[in-house]
Amino acid sequence: MTSQVSRPAEQADEANGGREAVVGEQRRHVGDKEIRRLDRVIIRFAGDSGDGMQLTGDRFTSETASFGNDLSTLPNFPAEIRAPAGTLPGVSSFQLHFADHDILTPGDAPNVLVAMNPAALKANIGDVPRGGEIIVNTDEFAKRAMAKVGYDVSPLEDGSLDAYHVHPVPLTTLTIEALKDLGLSRKEAERSKNMFALGLLSWMYHRPTEGTESFLRTKFAKKPAIAEANIAAFRAGWNFGETTEDFAVSYEVAPATSAFPTGTYRNISGNLALSYGLIAASKQADLPLYLGSYPITPASDILHELSKHKNFGVRTFQAEDEIAGIGAALGAAFGGSLAVTTTSGPGVALKSETIGLAVSLELPLLVVDIQRGGPSTGLPTKTEQADLLQAMYGRNGEAPVPVVAPRTPADCFDAAIEAARIALTYRTPVFLLSDGYLANGSEPWRIPDLDDLPDLRVQFATGPNHTLDDGTEVFWPYKRDPQTLARPWALPGTPGLEHRIGGIEKQDGSGNISYDPANHDFMVRTRQAKIDGIQVPDVEVDDPDGARTLVLGWGSTYGPITAAVRRLRAAGLPIAQVHLRHLNPFPGNLGDVLGRYRKVVVPEMNLGQLTALIRAKYLVDAQSHTQVNGMPFKAEQLAEALKEAIND
Repeated sequence: MTSQVSRPAEQADEANGGREAVVGEQRRHVGDKEIRRLDRVIIRFAGDSGDGMQLTGDRFTSETASFGNDLSTLPNFPAEIRAPAGTLPGVSSFQLHFADHDILTPGDAPNVLVAMNPAALKANIGDVPRGGEIIVNTDEFAKRAMAKVGYDVSPLEDGSLDAYHVHPVPLTTLTIEALKDLGLSRKEAERSKNMFALGLLSWMYHRPTEGTESFLRTKFAKKPAIAEANIAAFRAGWNFGETTEDFAVSYEVAPATSAFPTGTYRNISGNLALSYGLIAASKQADLPLYLGSYPITPASDILHELSKHKNFGVRTFQAEDEIAGIGAALGAAFGGSLAVTTTSGPGVALKSETIGLAVSLELPLLVVDIQRGGPSTGLPTKTEQADLLQAMYGRNGEAPVPVVAPRTPADCFDAAIEAARIALTYRTPVFLLSDGYLANGSEPWRIPDLDDLPDLRVQFATGPNHTLDDGTEVFWPYKRDPQTLARPWALPGTPGLEHRIGGIEKQDGSGNISYDPANHDFMVRTRQAKIDGIQVPDVEVDDPDGARTLVLGWGSTYGPITAAVRRLRAAGLPIAQVHLRHLNPFPGNLGDVLGRYRKVVVPEMNLGQLTALIRAKYLVDAQSHTQVNGMPFKAEQLAEALKEAIND
């Protein structure tokens, strides 16, 4: 869904005294119902992995985006396709933070929890602040279901929820009653209870409804009875909110009219933005896009999305394994395509030899790593930033590769184009390091003007480029551009451009096999010099107060770090911020920037990998603040850690 909004200047703050909370209330009445106006809300839908929580959250998000709010989401689901029903490992949740101003994170804690069963309540109640609202599906609180998660007595009756505003709603019963005239079985009717919950929440927060009804008719076009059942449940939930006395208050969160530059926007996830960025890069380069990939969570959505776009000249190949996927992609690069392979950390390990071959062949290849928790297969549906050192050094021999990292879901689009620019300009494989948080999360994205995208067109070799001592004109595949050190890109089949290919060391210039020690030394140093010489923008320093402490981040930590920095500044504490997109090579001014600060703190979702690189290269006593629990940082916790660093 798209919407037009305008923004005269950035309005900031996710601070509000250091709390993510419902604030700034204004009240009015319509009939017997009170309407309160808020500046932000954080909602979490939680239920069994078969309850449709991701779909429910996605639909609420889409309507919120079309309404014009700024938003940020955090889907959180089990790795199993169908985890045991009613158990804690089987809980799936979707958190959405939306506001009438600029926000950066999905929020630290939900103001509203929708719990579809006892497991969902128990798994999430610890995150709900006192005074928060809890909507509970009471139909699921049977003795057996509660026993599965360790409830001896119903939490709805033992006083343990007295600190919260609890709304007991028999969602299942109400849904079945609403659908009783549609001829569905009880089991079929029960499946629509998530739409009843969505309707209720849509009423509570004055969300549009037309888009959801249209979506349901399209999604179930081949099953019109199911479509009508879901729509009926959705409307019943809305009407329940309108008529029941338990929900005497509804809430408005105005569009974020001052949060965005003027333009056309849509809600977009990181993987979708990355897919669109790859397509845009191929069009700007006037090259066919080729994806060689093997399905792996959380990268598979890129393969799914790109397979839909044959009309843009995209070719996708689902290989039998990770090695075959990158091998096909490297072959496509040799053949003149913008070649991509997508994976997560375990797949990078399998692809490492072929990435080394791409370094040796000096061909453009994008290696997209959507990082997840490890080691080995680790946490397939959780996020982490622990592949940085693998991207930097995870190959045999000296095989340097540029590394680029997006910072938000929407930024994945621009990061993909930047990675393609480097790969095509310098004839090198490039790592693009996203992660599960960015891949699955979403936010508003301003659809760019095509005229604003960079020209990525390349010149293929067309004929001989070297003259031998005897006057013979020949083609040398490793004769380099003096500025970029890139070798010529010769399409197979071009007359006169025959040359050797393979992983054995090349002779400088001619590309013939060489075992000469001096030549090997020269080639290794030349490949490193090419990476070191890549032109990347200087880092921008955000330091309005002349701080003595700098927080340095990369990748998806941007949102939590920036939210934490805003909180500290709102409390009168000076702190500077730098966020890296280019991790190899580092921006040219980074050393000078780091040297200006008494203390440098590096928050990472690993055990300090960027910190180690910074300390080694710049001899700066950078301090790590790390987290490896499969979840993104919370802004409040990060603000406390940075506050300690400032005051130390």
